[in-house]
Amino acid sequence: MQQHPHTSRRRTGRLAGLTAALAAVVGLSTLTGPGAHAADNPYERGPAPTESSIEALRGPYAVSQISVSRLSATGFGGGTIHYPTTTADGTFGAIAISPGFTALESSISWLGPRMASQGFVVFTIDTLTTVDQPGSRGDQLLAALDYLTQRSLIRNRVDSSRLGVMGHSMGGGGSLEAAKTRPSLQAAIPLTPWNLDKTWPELRTPTLIFGADGDSIAPVASHAEPFYNNLPSSLDRAYLELNNASHFTPNTSDTTIAKYSISWLKRFIDNDTRYEQFLCPLPRPSLTIEESRGNCPHTS
Repeated sequence: MQQHPHTSRRRTGRLAGLTAALAAVVGLSTLTGPGAHAADNPYERGPAPTESSIEALRGPYAVSQISVSRLSATGFGGGTIHYPTTTADGTFGAIAISPGFTALESSISWLGPRMASQGFVVFTIDTLTTVDQPGSRGDQLLAALDYLTQRSLIRNRVDSSRLGVMGHSMGGGGSLEAAKTRPSLQAAIPLTPWNLDKTWPELRTPTLIFGADGDSIAPVASHAEPFYNNLPSSLDRAYLELNNASHFTPNTSDTTIAKYSISWLKRFIDNDTRYEQFLCPLPRPSLTIEESRGNCPHTS
């Protein structure tokens, strides 16, 4: 039977419309710029991650910084705020990072632009004194987050409900203290941490602990490992022991630390399950990883 020419044109037009609509959907789903994020997760930021993208020295976001003087800070020693320059993606999650015993902000400064370029606001801080103990450093991390979300020049770019903490040595012990004090924190990452308190059954914050196999200052057997082992078994937690590493490995740019820290922060601050693939299954022993432990898959 011969088709009427008008009927044929209508069907062709409908087919073209469906094709265009499908192409639009596909186009939206494959955007790779920083502004691309899924509608079902309003916190998702940046393009789909790859092994190379999370190991890179810089992520997809251009970054700027603001210096916060000690004189204008309350409850901590000032520092530097690193933040994505774009406002197209709305607000970002944020983290504060503390240095260790006798150390200055400069010892952990490499983490600022590296983490911020992946889509976070990052506050690397100085402490009130270089000999502050973990409890004080925990309070100072929280004071820095409060400054960031309430008083800083970019407070409107920060989502105050999506915050985390990191720290090295006594700063790492401080990050555990901060999470204990403020259970609403979304992520904690202690780096070769030191603390006299070995048990953390009250923590409710997903926690990734880095140890170092050659650490003679905070040996993993008396610090990082018991910290991990005494976290609640129901908590999303992980332990990553760096191979051929020392207590001071977190003080210089380190791809393994960056890769898994970015993945942890993305997974739990941004609820971005695209990063689960780098955390679960647990990473195998390698030239840079001595061992890993954790609960997979994650439930938070």
